[in-house]
Amino acid sequence: MSFLPPSTNAQYRGARSAPWFLGLAAILTLAPGLIHSFLPDGGAGVIAHLNMGDKRELVRGLFAWEGATQLAFGIPMLLVALRYQSLTPLFLAMVIVERGLMSLQGWVLLPPSDGHHPPEHYASPVTVVLAAIFLALSLRMRRR
Repeated sequence: MSFLPPSTNAQYRGARSAPWFLGLAAILTLAPGLIHSFLPDGGAGVIAHLNMGDKRELVRGLFAWEGATQLAFGIPMLLVALRYQSLTPLFLAMVIVERGLMSLQGWVLLPPSDGHHPPEHYASPVTVVLAAIFLALSLRMRRR
């Protein structure tokens, strides 16, 4: 018995570019996850340029929490891109939901009071559009 089931790549019939995009999205999820988890300020100050004021430990804790979720989501994304490509449409849909909610929160529901948007606020709407394109491609049957 092995930890992972056999690969399902032979069953995937969508565009070859879709798992590649998912793999890129996985790397772009894992990298911030590592930053948020292991940088001393979680990237809040040195990358996002947030003023943490007297709530430094709270902000650091929230960034570490986000980093943990990014790592937990990024690893399965990478596994799907490399080994379980038949799940590519499902994971692209999950990326759309995640980044769509992040965009909604960052730009509409909870925009920063000082008007400063961290880099992810700009990347999330772009990722939603790209993931939707690659989701459509992943659902189209590939020509032989």
